[in-house]
Amino acid sequence: MNDAIEIPLSKTKILLLLIGAIAFVILGVAFTISPGTFQSGVFRSSEIIRIIGIVSVVFFGLCLLFIARKLVDNKVGLTIDQYGITDNTNGTSVGLIEWDDITNIRTIQIASTKIMMLDTDQPEKYMERATNAISKRAMKANHKMYGSPLSIVSNSLKIKYKDLEKLIWEEFDKRRK
Repeated sequence: MNDAIEIPLSKTKILLLLIGAIAFVILGVAFTISPGTFQSGVFRSSEIIRIIGIVSVVFFGLCLLFIARKLVDNKVGLTIDQYGITDNTNGTSVGLIEWDDITNIRTIQIASTKIMMLDTDQPEKYMERATNAISKRAMKANHKMYGSPLSIVSNSLKIKYKDLEKLIWEEFDKRRK
């Protein structure tokens, strides 16, 4: 393959993710400030509601930062070429993932989100490329929980997951030794 396949970021999908993150941050702030208002049969303890609020603000606040960066990012979301897959889809993206380093491709599903895991025999090489401490910790957690630090999500791309999966498998099969 001499020509690169470029899949752009979907600003519409990213904007929707941003709105969702903002909503969860606002809800988390409300839980933190006024936990008694949200007490119910399920959540009877104000302290548990407050803890949920704090966790929501921290987690979705970090997500908000990463999503906002993607919204103004003008780079291509994903490039597939003869060298490998250049990933710019999420907060743990590390750039070029070389074909020679990919040993398998598999899908995991978390809630309704499908995530492509790229198994590698070089996990440390890619974890060292993380641009910040949060990304590095996320990659290490992915490696520990799912067996690989490398993941690609289609949530921010102008392509459906099944089409992305088919495309990457076709290119991977061409390069298997």
